[in-house]
Amino acid sequence: MPSIVHLVLSLALQKNWYMHQLDVSNAFLHGELSETVYMRQPKGFEHPDYPKYVCKLQRALYGLKQSPRAWFHRLAHFLLDLGFKQCVSDQSMFIFHSGADCIILLIYVDDIVVFGSSKSLVSKFISSMSSEFSMKDLGQLDHFLGIELKCNSLGLLLLQHRYTTSLLHRFRLEKCKPVLTPLHSKLDWNSTSSPLLEDPSIYRQMVGSLQYLCFTRPDIQFAVNLASQFLHQPRQLHLQAVKRIFRYLAGTIDWGLQLYKNSSLSLTVFSDSDWAGCSATRRSTTGFCIFLGSNLISWSAKKQPTVARSSTKAEYRALVIATAEATWLQYILRDLGVFLTSPVAAKCDNIGAIHLAHNPVFHSRSKHVALDYHFVREKISHGDLVFSHVHTSEQLADLFTKVLASSRFRDLTANLHVHSSRSD
Repeated sequence: MPSIVHLVLSLALQKNWYMHQLDVSNAFLHGELSETVYMRQPKGFEHPDYPKYVCKLQRALYGLKQSPRAWFHRLAHFLLDLGFKQCVSDQSMFIFHSGADCIILLIYVDDIVVFGSSKSLVSKFISSMSSEFSMKDLGQLDHFLGIELKCNSLGLLLLQHRYTTSLLHRFRLEKCKPVLTPLHSKLDWNSTSSPLLEDPSIYRQMVGSLQYLCFTRPDIQFAVNLASQFLHQPRQLHLQAVKRIFRYLAGTIDWGLQLYKNSSLSLTVFSDSDWAGCSATRRSTTGFCIFLGSNLISWSAKKQPTVARSSTKAEYRALVIATAEATWLQYILRDLGVFLTSPVAAKCDNIGAIHLAHNPVFHSRSKHVALDYHFVREKISHGDLVFSHVHTSEQLADLFTKVLASSRFRDLTANLHVHSSRSD
């Protein structure tokens, strides 16, 4: 979901589309049930002659597990009748074309974001929606799913200032001392010398709340992923490490992700891996970031499911996972009618992984690599993908695979276009 939002916002900026937000009042009450559901009569509203009878529901109610699906089914059918087409790559996105103009809808339960190339076409669509559903027209898009969209001279800055402030207040860390990086370089996360937490719920709440903050803060993605690996049995040192993430956020509370309006339509992928980085399991961490022109639209930090026997295999896995994400983004762009004129540019700092991607020869050094990873070779042979080596000093995906010194961390954060709103 974050990748889709970043992608469409980037396109809207480049094409100067109108951005509008709608909210459906009592959305679930519009859903029509396809299953037989009964409910007890509400207290105080029992039928005087049949107090023990139950009600057969024809429409959804809040609290039913069928309600979200019933509402989306109703809305989707209405949009399809209007001439919209449902995106194959993401079922929550709908696209409408009228000549050279188009409308793109992103739907998240009862929140609907409208992107349109024509103001009159957008107004006509809003009128059609209002005639069918009880709607709230929230005007120009400036706040969506807890994300603040701040226009500036460069384009659009995505912030979660209010959400970050509420988290600091919730966990009583609003007066904590800020730090320069979210992780301490010498902390051993797998140490068992620290006592287990008597009540791990607070740790789980803190880490869970940070996961949503990664929507606009790629600089904490690796730290949050690392903290998430100890949710089952957190120790005191883990809690202190998570508090350090909050201390970093306290000093960068007004930071966000900058999207540029003057950007090209080309995909660039940076992938990296920290071979055997976990001292307990010896598994590696996959990290990647994907740019559409100058705009960062997708990123990830995740531990690999199995142990890699070599650094080449670990890097190759990361390369393939990033390629799969870029391929999916290409499908989204095609559904939107955007066709890239240049192949995806993939950058990796491991020469062995690049050779393995280009070399179709099956030899002893690649026997341990799962065959399904080699789909990337087909991408190269078809000209859809171009791999190149990037020096480690220019590897932007380093931020998602390892703990970095403060100077290196700040440089990569700036190169990923995460900065303060005060610098506008």
